[in-house]
Amino acid sequence: MFARTGLSRLLTAAFVKAYGVDLSEAEGDLADYPTLEALFTRTLKPGSREIDSSSAAVVSPVDGKVAAAGRTVDGKIELAPGRTLDVAELLGEPAGGEYDVAVIYLSPKDYHRVHVPREGQASAWSYLPGTLWPVFPAAVRKVDNLFSRNERFRVTLQTVGGAIEVVLVGAFGVGRITVAVTDLMSNSGGSAATGSLEPPVPVERGGWLGTFHLGSTVILTTPADTVLWGVEVGAAVRFGQRIGEMTRAC
Repeated sequence: MFARTGLSRLLTAAFVKAYGVDLSEAEGDLADYPTLEALFTRTLKPGSREIDSSSAAVVSPVDGKVAAAGRTVDGKIELAPGRTLDVAELLGEPAGGEYDVAVIYLSPKDYHRVHVPREGQASAWSYLPGTLWPVFPAAVRKVDNLFSRNERFRVTLQTVGGAIEVVLVGAFGVGRITVAVTDLMSNSGGSAATGSLEPPVPVERGGWLGTFHLGSTVILTTPADTVLWGVEVGAAVRFGQRIGEMTRAC
């Protein structure tokens, strides 16, 4: 992929200017990124973000824009007029009733690392190969159940307030996804795979969970009545910001 080659460095300055990428919170400066992929996967300076520490808070795992937030109906949530997301298909499992769902889209300008939305334990992961449809809003309006068709990783977190599924969805030009709980990398020609973490791996709120090697979408799902979302569709969110609260005892 061109973005991983040294030649792609010739485009980093133009990319930053064209998309308005803010590097003020990033470690190093533009000269420190040898490839376009390195720019996308940049890390933040320590302490550059405040992680909401409220006991019931669920924080945004990424920088991005909210594409959906709410309760499913018949296991589906609307993403655009006439276009829905079937959560059971997204997770690759039989229907399990209704869900609380938040969908956050990362644009090319955004910081591309994914973080833990709530402390607990990572108990399982799964890799679901698929297509690589673009995931920007115009594409979502044209393809039904797009996120359930695309390449994706799912990480299951067990928290005091309930289970949270974090789904990292690939997209056109964004097939490469890495996650903290397995060495498997998406879009590498492998078949579907799952893993049970024994013992479960402790995770801290705001800790690193995965990386998109370009931009894409993160989806949080929980069983219904687990999270009350506090963000609206179209809202810009930042990693560490409270986007909801657990409704069960915490």
